[in-house]
Amino acid sequence: MTDKTNNLSLQKTLRKLRITYDVIWNLFLVFTIALICGLFFGFGVGAGYFVSLVKDMHIPSYKEMKKDIYNYEETTHIYFANNVYLGQFRSDLEREETKLDQVSPYLIKAIIATEDEYFYEHKGVVPKAVIRALFQEATNSSVRTGGSTLTQQLVKNQILTNEVSFERKAKEMLLALRLEKFFTKDEILEAYLNVVPFGRNASGRQIAGIQSAAEGIFDVDAKDLNLAQAAFLAGLPQSPFRYTPFTSSGKIKEDITPALNRMKTVLQRMKQAGYITEKEYKEALQYNIAQDFASPKPSPMEKYPWLTIEIENRAKEILAGILAKKDGYEKKDLTLNNALYNEYLAKAEKNLRQNGYKIHTTIDKNIYDRMQQVVRDYQYFGSDIITKEKDQKTGKIVNKVEPVEVGAMLIENKTGKIISFVGGRDYHREQLNHATQAYRSNGSTMKPLLVYAPAMEMGIVQPGSVIPDIRLHVKTASGVYSPKNADGKTHGLVSARRALQYSYNIPAVRTYMKIVNQRPIAYLEKMGFTSLTKDDTSNLSMALGALTKGVTVEENVNAYATFGNYGTFVDAYLIEKIVSKDGEIIYEHKSQPVNVFSRQTAYLTIDMMRDVIRQGTAAALSGYLKFSADWAGKTGTGQDNKDAWFVATNPNVTFGVWMGYDTPKPLQKEYKGLTYSRRNLLLWARLMNAAYDVNPKLIAPNKRFNMPGGIVRRSYCTISGLLPSDLCVKAGLVQSDLYNAKFVPTKVDHYLISSASVKVNGKKYAILESTPQEFITSGVMIKKELLEELGIKGEPIDLNDLLPKWDGASTQFTNRLGENGKRPSPITIQLSKQTVSWKPHHESDVIGYRVYYAKKEGEPFRIVQIVKSGQPLSFTVLNGMYYVTAVDIAGKESAPSNIVRKIEVPKLKPKAPTDTNKGTETKEGTKPEETINLPSSPSQQ
Repeated sequence: MTDKTNNLSLQKTLRKLRITYDVIWNLFLVFTIALICGLFFGFGVGAGYFVSLVKDMHIPSYKEMKKDIYNYEETTHIYFANNVYLGQFRSDLEREETKLDQVSPYLIKAIIATEDEYFYEHKGVVPKAVIRALFQEATNSSVRTGGSTLTQQLVKNQILTNEVSFERKAKEMLLALRLEKFFTKDEILEAYLNVVPFGRNASGRQIAGIQSAAEGIFDVDAKDLNLAQAAFLAGLPQSPFRYTPFTSSGKIKEDITPALNRMKTVLQRMKQAGYITEKEYKEALQYNIAQDFASPKPSPMEKYPWLTIEIENRAKEILAGILAKKDGYEKKDLTLNNALYNEYLAKAEKNLRQNGYKIHTTIDKNIYDRMQQVVRDYQYFGSDIITKEKDQKTGKIVNKVEPVEVGAMLIENKTGKIISFVGGRDYHREQLNHATQAYRSNGSTMKPLLVYAPAMEMGIVQPGSVIPDIRLHVKTASGVYSPKNADGKTHGLVSARRALQYSYNIPAVRTYMKIVNQRPIAYLEKMGFTSLTKDDTSNLSMALGALTKGVTVEENVNAYATFGNYGTFVDAYLIEKIVSKDGEIIYEHKSQPVNVFSRQTAYLTIDMMRDVIRQGTAAALSGYLKFSADWAGKTGTGQDNKDAWFVATNPNVTFGVWMGYDTPKPLQKEYKGLTYSRRNLLLWARLMNAAYDVNPKLIAPNKRFNMPGGIVRRSYCTISGLLPSDLCVKAGLVQSDLYNAKFVPTKVDHYLISSASVKVNGKKYAILESTPQEFITSGVMIKKELLEELGIKGEPIDLNDLLPKWDGASTQFTNRLGENGKRPSPITIQLSKQTVSWKPHHESDVIGYRVYYAKKEGEPFRIVQIVKSGQPLSFTVLNGMYYVTAVDIAGKESAPSNIVRKIEVPKLKPKAPTDTNKGTETKEGTKPEETINLPSSPSQQ
């Protein structure tokens, strides 16, 4: 019974346990199914939400992703000539690309340990890291570990944006998975290291990429980073501007503890990952990282401001043209459409600041540096001008100090390379580049370019051509134009060579008047003058450099290089080539020579300009130079002495210097004992001496300008420029010069004739048939038809100012002296002691006087002396009686003057006066022509 009861109790217990198990199991199954359903539902919802976030996203191809991840800003680098490094192009961000094998292994391990410990295992995304990040986001946890792999960070920086959103995160994850499919781990890591920002460098500039970081913070290459340095840099990407040790001004922060603590964290993770040993860890912790911080380095803009800006501007122009051409535009399209031009200029600038080009220039670093030093040390610019003006910010009246500025340019003739230039004295005071951007009157340096060389090319003049340097008055639309010479004088008939040698203005204008209708300004256009206006084409003062807008030093010097290059213009350039970061030459300069003058014209101009330096307006130059070369050049002065120029060329190079105030004002005529022209010549010489010290073969070539074929030497008569006649030779009026064989004089001078003249009031006049022979002076005379030959017929001129003057001997035109048709009235004479004197006759046709003498009363009077007009009107007397008569040009004689007597009885018999002024006979029956009287043997200058 008891056993049966026990069995029943056991069965009940087992049944209860089975029921409980079934309930629990069923409940477990229900909950498990519910959980699985919930998980699937959650996954489905999450997957659906993920899909909704990326459903409109464009899935990039391999090529697109490759372009995107490697499309990061990279600093452009600039080079002097001969591949000498200048520095980096100005940019908001400095970045220099490097290869992974050029990066320190310490740095690679530090980055992986700190930023992505599973980098080599994951496929672009680490799920648990994403879940952890989502949980932290959902719970608003104060601890945020982040969930992005290096691949995701690369995608965020290069393909997406920094926007904080689930959509951006979803796209990032999807693109990271795709990126891992197309690229190797090393490719991804290399791209990341070139992209990631690292704060600021020692100069305060923003940097990105490991190479720029290593150089900018520790002044080492990325491959040479030690463990401590690598750990320090690897800690920066998390918060670049918090951890960077430098301020925006380039100074070391007062507290770099956050950066040091971050470095310790990196080292700890490297040790945990097994990348470094305990010993390496402790040594790195003890390392004084601050001792390795780099010193600030001046940027090219700070050290070479004018040069850097000039390179940037020219590079933008070049690249804008290249980009426009790719889009189907021509250069003229940009010229005519300002909006289009500015659009491509902006694109070019962006490209230059981001694409890591290498810009190679023509500038010789050593010559450039030496020239800047010469300008800094020069003590003879002249005084500053101080003016009062209103300060725009404060409204107060302040002193404005304006110094004499300078611009200079050195160009290689054959290539057009700009070897060096001087932009000014102080960039911080005035940013204008006075060598390339300042437009000024070029004064008399215009004369060879616009007047003499074009006129010789046209066959209008040659070096021996005779030009009248006499007063000139030309009626123009705005009034009367009357150019003046710098010395305020006129110099009569001068050769073109002499006119250029001494920079006479009037002959230059007269020559220009002969060619202005043939549009000589076209020669300036061929030689690169870009600022010419319509008014410049007809303005006669253009011959003296009076441009409407002006010309830059570069353009003026470049034009002179045409002569040094035997008449061929080669446009000056500064950028040799531009190379992409991949080594592709995207631009290389190619010269396009322009034939402007014949070799003969160029050489003749050179030879004339040699005289400017030998003994002309630049004669002081040789005393300032430390070397000799075959220089040919021209000085120039702007109106009212506002500009001082000197440009010269030799067989290798052309160099020019300008001085003046930015606000045009007259330069001091003398400063520290030197005129403004001498001060400019001295500066030119010192700059050339400095260049010579650097490269003597370039600056002072052993060769000279070679005379080309087609040039001959010929003699000419200095009063007409024609071939000398026998009378021209007899009168000593022959000189010789070089000529283009096509334009040698072919006519013999016929303006000289043998003749005679009389002089009245210092002027010579043609004789009449009845003119007494004793008053006539024989010689060589000039026909007035010469005026027509010289192109000055009808001008209101004083003929006596026209003739050349040699060493003080003056030759004058002879005019006709009007004869009044009556006998001269008698004169009155006075006796004082032993001297008889009288006043000049008041009638204009009187040519002289006859002195009569009789020993005593009753004896006949006889002529004892002839006094020509212009000679002293007096004579010494002996005992006896005297009277004087006046004689006019027709031979009529006045009645006797009053008689004076000297009655003192001499102890000795006096010697009768002799006739000392016998006239020279002329051929009977000849009729004098309107002529000019010349001395028989004038000295020549």
